[in-house]
Amino acid sequence: MAKFVRAVIPMLVCVDAAAEIEFCKAAFGAVELSRRTDEDGSVTHATLGIGEILIMVHGETAHLASRAPQGDGSSSVVIYLYLEDVDGVVERAVAAGARVLTPLEDCFWGDRMARIIDPHGHVWNVASRKSES
Repeated sequence: MAKFVRAVIPMLVCVDAAAEIEFCKAAFGAVELSRRTDEDGSVTHATLGIGEILIMVHGETAHLASRAPQGDGSSSVVIYLYLEDVDGVVERAVAAGARVLTPLEDCFWGDRMARIIDPHGHVWNVASRKSES
């Protein structure tokens, strides 16, 4: 291949994609860049920007083999998201309905990090880079 894609873009599959979008806005300051809806008004696909990061949100549909995660944190994927103010992000995420799985801590590899699960079952490691180890 002559060119490679230069980013990995997570696509979060959700039972209620509109609610996931609102969570991402409240917790991470996400900006909605695009939205496609089904005939019933439900969100089939949306693109969000979190700073310079792109995330896709997709409603569960029959043509996708992927399903929304269970609410118990057993998702096989964890999104690791670097942001400037991780303490504020965790506070806003909890206010928006997230549950803290691993409290904020300064990690030996130089990140200040917490693991949260959003109200829709997606697991996020949210972190700020504090030092180079």
